[in-house]
Amino acid sequence: MTTLVLVRHGRTTANANHVLAGRSPGVHLDEVGTEQARTVGQRLAGVAVSAVYSSPMERCLQTAALIGRQVDLPAATPAEALTECDYGTWTGSTLKDLAAEALWQVVQQNPSEAVFPDGESLGDMYARAVGWVRETNRRVATDQGAHAVWLAVSHGDVIKSIVADALGMHLDQFQRIMVDPGSVTVIRYTPARPFVVCVNSTAGALAPLCAGETPSAQVGGGLGSAD
Repeated sequence: MTTLVLVRHGRTTANANHVLAGRSPGVHLDEVGTEQARTVGQRLAGVAVSAVYSSPMERCLQTAALIGRQVDLPAATPAEALTECDYGTWTGSTLKDLAAEALWQVVQQNPSEAVFPDGESLGDMYARAVGWVRETNRRVATDQGAHAVWLAVSHGDVIKSIVADALGMHLDQFQRIMVDPGSVTVIRYTPARPFVVCVNSTAGALAPLCAGETPSAQVGGGLGSAD
């Protein structure tokens, strides 16, 4: 029963200006994003994190480094599978301008069919992210133990894909999931199925969400914490 803590990078100037940064270089956290990353580190107090991975994009590596300064974490290992979707020629455009494109409605309503011009399809992004998480989770369980907690810093659409997989949702439903900058999502992986402990969390201690016995799907719902 391993636990994955997914963190979306803190807010950037691109986020604040409603620009699709994509894989643009030189996109860094703004003051709000820096504080969001520090807050995640503070929220992780008391959590023994076995491994840390990050998208190689600067904003994610910066977020991971700021988190690590608040608590004793291993250095982040860059993972290409966690990188932002390649939005192709959409990269650097404002969301307002993109909303006028015919492809926008496909992205919103049928993302499994969306292929960005000169870029990546959302289906390919989903496959690479989910495949990597499953394989890395198996490796962490083998190397660090079945109750290990590990952390990954990534991007909104990538995290939404991983959550959709854990929920058993088709990619076409993943736009229903909210993942804000600086938010935390916790997924517990068990031999039976993944359990989504929380999504888009922005406040509160994370230790209670990263601990506990193996959950089970009980009639009438779970019993909650014993504390």
